[in-house]
Amino acid sequence: MTTIKNPILTGFHPDPSVCRHGEDYYVAVSTFEWFPGVQIFHSKDLKNWRLVSRPLSRVSQLDMKGNPNSGGVWAPCLSYHDGKFWLIYSDVKVVSGAWKDGHNYLVTCDTIDGEWSDPIYLNSSGFDPSLFHDPSGKKYVVNMVWDQRQHQHSFYGIVLQEYDHTEQRLIGPKEIIFKGTNLKLTEAPHLYKMGDYYYLLTAEGGTKYEHAATIARSTSLHGPYEVHPSNPLITSWPYPENPLQKAGHASIVHTHTDEWYMLYLMARPLPDDTKSLTGRDLYCPLGRETSIAKLEWRDNWPYIHGGGNQPTLTVEGPAIPEHPWPEREPKDDFLSTELSHEFQSLRIPLDDSIMSLKDRAGYLRLYGKESLTSLFTQAHVARRWQDFYFRAETKLDVHPTTFQQAAGLVCYYNTDNWTSLQVTWHETKGKVLDIVRCDQAAVSQPIAGHEVVIEDDKAEVYLRVDVRGPHYQFSYSLNGDDWVNIGPAFESYKISDDYIRSGGFFTGGFVGMHCQDTSGENVPADFDYFFYGKLHDE
Repeated sequence: MTTIKNPILTGFHPDPSVCRHGEDYYVAVSTFEWFPGVQIFHSKDLKNWRLVSRPLSRVSQLDMKGNPNSGGVWAPCLSYHDGKFWLIYSDVKVVSGAWKDGHNYLVTCDTIDGEWSDPIYLNSSGFDPSLFHDPSGKKYVVNMVWDQRQHQHSFYGIVLQEYDHTEQRLIGPKEIIFKGTNLKLTEAPHLYKMGDYYYLLTAEGGTKYEHAATIARSTSLHGPYEVHPSNPLITSWPYPENPLQKAGHASIVHTHTDEWYMLYLMARPLPDDTKSLTGRDLYCPLGRETSIAKLEWRDNWPYIHGGGNQPTLTVEGPAIPEHPWPEREPKDDFLSTELSHEFQSLRIPLDDSIMSLKDRAGYLRLYGKESLTSLFTQAHVARRWQDFYFRAETKLDVHPTTFQQAAGLVCYYNTDNWTSLQVTWHETKGKVLDIVRCDQAAVSQPIAGHEVVIEDDKAEVYLRVDVRGPHYQFSYSLNGDDWVNIGPAFESYKISDDYIRSGGFFTGGFVGMHCQDTSGENVPADFDYFFYGKLHDE
């Protein structure tokens, strides 16, 4: 029997939707404004996972240009039925205020890593849609309904409506089948049929520290649904010292070995944060991650295996031989003509006018576009923070001729919160290395007047960031051997959901490469490699 260590997907991997096809297991997670949309991981044993697909890879499937921070793809639902994979998702266009404008779509594919279909529009009544394949042969969509009215609770309830795949549209009446519990904020519905009962699994309590997963059952698809006698099924809220906080938003899988597991969202506060021991005002720069719990059944109700309803750091694995995947190489030399799955861009695909792996062989070339504050066209390629202690490094060749041009290494949360170590141009100093910071939309230059002059205009510059728990420190080298710290140590907690106040706080820390040219001249920046490796300080 194997032991599974939580979390199983580290870093920003929220809203897991798990499904099984034969002896293969897949989980889809939210990507919000990052493109391509949705990440799908594959496992043979529920312990070892590898990224195999980002299915929403075309603008015809996902057009997010101008989407707000933390808009875009919310809570995908993945299933396998009728010989194909089904993926249903939201594209949310408004995050702040009374409305949550968003649209729900369905795509399909015969294989998990194939080319997914163009989307079928479903509805816009609320987010977190889920597709249920009823044993009767009918299909149904459930989603939460958003209520913008001033004196109503905004989470109106869970709506059920039949989906006709032949006509490719929703048909028949819309029914509110569940109004939630006193935890409120009822969302993320998933329907299951097990034995004589239909089970409705939802997320409640919001997606911060009060988060929880609630399950209810009914002998009729249409309800009424009775709530689990020991609700919630899982939560961290009563357990402030648990290192896995914010537990909720879950989905369930029945293994081919007749065992039951639940994948759920959670987050880990900085391990050496000294602000509080209650777990209520701590910060989680890795974002919301995915963990797993084993389930057992009593009186036709699921319970966490072993008792209680809180997350655990280790879980008893299924009776399946362990199946590890090859370890990721920490250094990407950009020798392929396709960008590695680990990298994503913001809101849009990066076509040849923005990014190329061919224009200079062995380099990732970015053509300068809009600033890191733009919701539209950034030349920005990044990957997730997946460790509390790590090093990221690159080598940059860029030749700016104006202060409007810059390229470099960036630690990024959203357009209002990031820090960039970048090569740019100064009227009297020429080519310089500078730091620009955006903190809750306030921009500053921490080393203004003390920029590092790069004497040789043709010299490539090595850029590095070391993230060590509560702080991260930039450094640079002109030869790849002698490294010099530059600027102050920055606070990691400012790259976290818990710090953000600008209307979007659902993602996590990223680190990557960007090139900006607000002159419109599209100056190119060439990155020779990108390294991401765990530091063993923790």
